[in-house]
Amino acid sequence: MKIDLTHHRHEFLQGGLRSSDLSHDPFEQFALWFKQAEQAEVIEPSAMSLATTDTSGVSLRTVLLKYFDQQGFVFFTNYASKKSKQIERNSHVALLFPWLSLERQIKISGRAERVPTLDSLKYFASRPKESQIGAWASRQSNQISSRQVLISQFEAMKTKFKQGDVPLPDFWGGYRVIPDTIEFWQGGEHRLHDRFVYTKSGDDWLIDRLAP
Repeated sequence: MKIDLTHHRHEFLQGGLRSSDLSHDPFEQFALWFKQAEQAEVIEPSAMSLATTDTSGVSLRTVLLKYFDQQGFVFFTNYASKKSKQIERNSHVALLFPWLSLERQIKISGRAERVPTLDSLKYFASRPKESQIGAWASRQSNQISSRQVLISQFEAMKTKFKQGDVPLPDFWGGYRVIPDTIEFWQGGEHRLHDRFVYTKSGDDWLIDRLAP
């Protein structure tokens, strides 16, 4: 079966991006664009595609950015998941924020490392109790025979942790993606998009314009 999509055309007309528009600090530039995405009510602006790889191939999925700072971009997951196993074998990863309604995307490449346990504990404690229990109930990336198995595991954990606080699982925590490059992409008319990439050079960042 072939479905022809060549007639789907969209002209990018929301505006260009100039070097004079950019902050010298990519994290400040990210913060500005993220705030604008929130103000524009982009659906889940913190959603980012995470690419990982090992000798078995490349995997891609969507995770949620929970915070960022001058050190990098942090997300949380099950350390026994496929993504985590790939990161442990090869720490080089890539992120993509596809803010299509703004005709923008941000691409980040770098390496992932585990955040300190205290940071994971602090975030885990801020989650709703049901989400905490869900972390205990799901053996992420493992095959299960039905959804009922998952529900049964959740109910069992719900009973187990009925009283008191839910402890941080030893198989759950955060990763920080420490960037080597951060690219800001703004759609342009006639497919003449604007692309600027920040590349880490010592303690500084170099900024280059890329051809679309």
